[in-house]
Amino acid sequence: MTSLVDLQLSDNFLSGSIPSSLGGLVRLQNLVFPDNALSGGIPGEIGNLRELRVLSLNRLSGSIPPELGKLGNLVHLYLYTNHLSGDIPAELGNLTSLMHAVLSDNHLVGPIPSSFRNLVSLEILYLQYNHISSSIPPELGELQSLALLNASGNSLAGVLPASFGNMSSLRRLSLFSNQISGFVPPELGNATSLAYLDLANNLLTGSVPPALGNLRNLTTLALPNNQVSGSIPRELANLRNLQQLILEINNLTGPIPSSLGNLSSLVDLRLSLNQLSGSLPPGISKLANFVSFELSNNSFSGSLPPDICRGGALEFFVVSYNQFRGEIPRSIRNCTSLIRARLEGNNLSGNFFDAFGVHPNLVYIDLSSNKLSGEISPSWGGCSNLTSLRISNNNISGRIPSELVRLSGLGVLDISLNRLNGGIPADVGNLTSLFNLNMSNNQLTGELPVGISKLSELQFLDLSSNNLTGSVPEQLGDCSKLLFLNLSNNHLNGSIPFQIGNLLSLQQSLDLSRNSFSGTIPAQIGNLMRLQYLNFSHNMISGSIPSSFKDLLSLSNIDLSYNLLEGPVPDTQFFQNASEASFSHNKDLCGKIRGLHPCKSNSISNSNTHKKNSKKFILAVVLTVIGVLSLLLLSLILIKKRSKGTENGTREASVRDTFAIWNFDGKIAYDDIVTATEDFDEKYLIGMGGYGSVYKATLPTQEIVAVKKIHPLAENNADEKSFRNEIQALTQIRHRNIVKLYGFCSTNRCKFLVYELMERGSLASILDNDEGAMDLDWNRRVSIIRDVAYALSYMHHDCSPPIIHRDVSSKNILLDSEYKACVSDFGTARLLKPNSSNWTSVAGTHGYVAPELAYTMRVTEKCDVYSFGVLTLEIIMGRHPSDLIPILSSSSATTDQDVLLPDIMDHRPPLPTFPTADSVLFAARVSVKCLSTDPQARPSMMQVSQELIPRNPQPFIKSLHAIKLSDITDC
Repeated sequence: MTSLVDLQLSDNFLSGSIPSSLGGLVRLQNLVFPDNALSGGIPGEIGNLRELRVLSLNRLSGSIPPELGKLGNLVHLYLYTNHLSGDIPAELGNLTSLMHAVLSDNHLVGPIPSSFRNLVSLEILYLQYNHISSSIPPELGELQSLALLNASGNSLAGVLPASFGNMSSLRRLSLFSNQISGFVPPELGNATSLAYLDLANNLLTGSVPPALGNLRNLTTLALPNNQVSGSIPRELANLRNLQQLILEINNLTGPIPSSLGNLSSLVDLRLSLNQLSGSLPPGISKLANFVSFELSNNSFSGSLPPDICRGGALEFFVVSYNQFRGEIPRSIRNCTSLIRARLEGNNLSGNFFDAFGVHPNLVYIDLSSNKLSGEISPSWGGCSNLTSLRISNNNISGRIPSELVRLSGLGVLDISLNRLNGGIPADVGNLTSLFNLNMSNNQLTGELPVGISKLSELQFLDLSSNNLTGSVPEQLGDCSKLLFLNLSNNHLNGSIPFQIGNLLSLQQSLDLSRNSFSGTIPAQIGNLMRLQYLNFSHNMISGSIPSSFKDLLSLSNIDLSYNLLEGPVPDTQFFQNASEASFSHNKDLCGKIRGLHPCKSNSISNSNTHKKNSKKFILAVVLTVIGVLSLLLLSLILIKKRSKGTENGTREASVRDTFAIWNFDGKIAYDDIVTATEDFDEKYLIGMGGYGSVYKATLPTQEIVAVKKIHPLAENNADEKSFRNEIQALTQIRHRNIVKLYGFCSTNRCKFLVYELMERGSLASILDNDEGAMDLDWNRRVSIIRDVAYALSYMHHDCSPPIIHRDVSSKNILLDSEYKACVSDFGTARLLKPNSSNWTSVAGTHGYVAPELAYTMRVTEKCDVYSFGVLTLEIIMGRHPSDLIPILSSSSATTDQDVLLPDIMDHRPPLPTFPTADSVLFAARVSVKCLSTDPQARPSMMQVSQELIPRNPQPFIKSLHAIKLSDITDC
């Protein structure tokens, strides 16, 4: 077969490797094997081929053989979508006849060879979605025949070569999702054939070059998710063929140039998340073909374009969080193409009914926080694809139309903070997809419909601050996924249904306050072991507090005031620490709480028992005295021996040894600390902990340390136990991300621990401060997440026995001057002994505690993993993620599919750009895994730390601004 000229075997089921014997087919010009299952490497023996497609859509691995550079007649080289690795051979630069080089979707690394300057016939160069790094060789600018260049989704760094302006044939340039920095070269304005320019998700700075206005053939200009600043150049108005102008997520300032109203071909305008201001140019209204019009999170003012949907093609209308005023454009009413509308956070007014008609394709709409009036039209029942309807905080009045219950796909209905009246539709149970229902702060009347119990996906129910009457239907207990229930500030009466105790998922809040409930508190409420907030105040509830309330181990706040309750308050740590106001204005409550009288004892000791107890007491005193004397004698012996061993030493040596754990002169340590803090004067106070106050002390060695002075011991010795735990834990561990314990001191007067000083304090305090949060950029936040992961992995997997922290929270993460994070506060830490049951009382900070501890109280490493997931989301959101945790932690929860990740991220620092954006997204995905309600489904901290190790980023096809919560939860 040596005379074979053409061998094409595409779209078959070929497997195995490519035989090297094909190199003997010296006359073979075309070898085409795409869409098969070939594996192995490319044999270097392949001969004088004109077209090579053997690798496309196969499973071939290994490197590209340099021998391919000998195929001088090769015209087409298609190697895409395989598992090729290694560098791109410089020898490919010898293929002077090559017109198409398609190497995309592999695992290639290294630089783009500068030898490619020799590919004088090259028209297409596709390198996207590899791991190619280094800078872009400026020699590529010499390829005068190159028309299509795509190197997106790599790790290219450095600047964009100015020589690209010399490429007279270049029509399409795609370099998105790399690490390209520097300015956009104005020389690109000389590449006049350019029709498509996408530089999204890079590190570009500087301004948009006015010279880009010379690209008269340009249809797409995309520079989103960079750090471009300055104003939008008016010269862009020369781009009469421009269809897409995408400049969102940058630092652009100033107004939109009025000349942009001349871009008659523009269909996609995206300028969100900048610092733009001013009114929209009048010419915008003349642009009739908009599909996407997105200007959110800027400072625009004035009115919206009245004819924004004149062409009937508008799908995405996003202008939220600006200062727009006036009415919603009338053209929206008949805009049947509309899919997503976000106008919240403006000053829009006018009649809500007049603004919107029937929108059969509408999926998401948010008009919250405006000044809209009018009524909700029954025609909204025709928006059959609607999943989210948010119109809270307006002046909308009238009744809730019963037609809304036709929206079977509706997941969120938020009509709170309006002036709605009438009753809740009786058929509300038909909204079978609803998971968030908020009708609070209106003027609704009537009774709660029994149909609410049919909302099997319901997680948030807020009907507070209305005029609802009647009793609470017992069927409400069937809403088994309910996490939040607020019926406060109504006129509800009757008894509290015991079926409320069936809502075992209730976690955030159960608020029935300020109603007219009577009867007793059902004992079944004690089943709600995940509940954090309970408020039954301002009712007419009588009887006693059920003893089952002692099982409400997750409670962080309770209010039973202004009722008719009597009898004892449960004798648990939580109730003892509760405020006096939580139980005030009742009939006759008693217990160990300030403001309540002690409960009367139910038993009287008889004389025999008294005598027996007296004898036991005397014996205990005698034994205690003997024990104390023995300890004193032993201490004197040890002190004498130590004095002899160190009599030739100096005080300077003692000072140096002050902080050697278990080996220091306690008196020197005590004196140094007391002197440095002026006897713990408040001016040295830098923080308050759960069981101690933290002071800053400068020692005689000029070393600055942090001193935690332990609070006076409580009767139950809990603080003493915490003191011992912290010393025991920290003396066993050494890690760069765990706060270093230098020493301790324990005297009759006080006890304290001495740590390295973390200059920036706690992560919680930084996130609570706007200036501090601005400085905490996304690179630093990702580093903090990694630091904590590394520390916990060390504690769980490198310590024997493993150490469980049990209180991983932002207040216990400290930062040094370089923002290195250290885990601190080991007062609740527990050594996980393999032969022990490891059962414990609940410890930790509410909001971070793993849900299983509310009912199992068994400590495992997975408790820390859960807390780490909460902490990671808090770092990303800039606040505690209490509203998201119930959704993200439940595999069966219905997520608001249209909520975008940037919407929940902390907006105080500028949103991250590639590659940091990918690291943030990856951390968010890891956090969701950590929040699983099933402890066994959570990863170990070793797995988490390995997944967070920095590596060559893999760019996501979507840019960050398009990532939805569903993209995180469906990983």
